[in-house]
Amino acid sequence: MKKNLFEMGADFGDDWTSDNRDRSGKKISMETKEPSKHQLHFAKEKRRGKSVTIVKPFYLTESDLQTLAKTLKKKLGTGGTAKENSLEFQGDIADSLRTHLEALGYRFKK
Repeated sequence: MKKNLFEMGADFGDDWTSDNRDRSGKKISMETKEPSKHQLHFAKEKRRGKSVTIVKPFYLTESDLQTLAKTLKKKLGTGGTAKENSLEFQGDIADSLRTHLEALGYRFKK
């Protein structure tokens, strides 16, 4: 049987949440690194029947990440976006994406 989330006499302070879960997730470091210090990896997902190639984690400022996404989209001739510390591209283009990023000086996990 489920436990009652609302108990009589409970203290509903500022740090209270309705599902009583601890929200302390991983802290993302936002320090910027030069391209040779990055250790990128690929992830592939299917969204609405189409494949998406995701490259992460980038340690760049938001504006630098947007600029990198724009240049790669032009070189690859595909759509994409920059979200948080990753780049998402339409299609299964991991091989050509790897060559373009390595030409810019980025490194990948083995």
